[in-house]
Amino acid sequence: MKASLCLATAVMCSALALGACSSTRLGGPPVRSANAAPLINAAPVEAVPSGPVEAAPLPPIEGAPLAADPMAPPANPDIAGLPPAPPPPTVMAPAPAAAPAPTSRTVMVGNWSAQTSGGSCRIQLSSSPSLDLYRASASGCSNQDLSKVNAWDYRDGEVYLYQTGGAVAARLRGSSASLSGVLAKSGAPLSLSR
Repeated sequence: MKASLCLATAVMCSALALGACSSTRLGGPPVRSANAAPLINAAPVEAVPSGPVEAAPLPPIEGAPLAADPMAPPANPDIAGLPPAPPPPTVMAPAPAAAPAPTSRTVMVGNWSAQTSGGSCRIQLSSSPSLDLYRASASGCSNQDLSKVNAWDYRDGEVYLYQTGGAVAARLRGSSASLSGVLAKSGAPLSLSR
């Protein structure tokens, strides 16, 4: 529909342009279509200036720092009499970063000792896939949330422990040797160490 409308418009514009042209190749009077509008001999219109045109820079915005004059010549330290160029800005060294988070899931695989306010137990994080997660197991955990852990995942620098049914049991962050976080339901602190 759009293409046919554009084509029809182009054809009409071409026809109007060709119809408006007059042919004087043969030396005769201009040839006009019978449907063409009558010619009107009108006096040419002359543009009249409304007044002198002046150019001036706009005033600075209130509170904004003043900019250098754009029409001024650039500073050249080789030319005598000009002020020297300002020194380059000082680059500060970045502050030391915190201990980097592990960058892969594989460094998290293995046996962990879990510590909660209720005691300690063992958590095994496996590299065996289980649907879109990885297998995990818990042994000797008195905490009900930890005792049901059967899967885990590593996303955005965090280890997620999942219970049967897919609920998040805990979320931890740290290094490949030590993780700390909280249990999801109670908010109690949890730490894992090798």
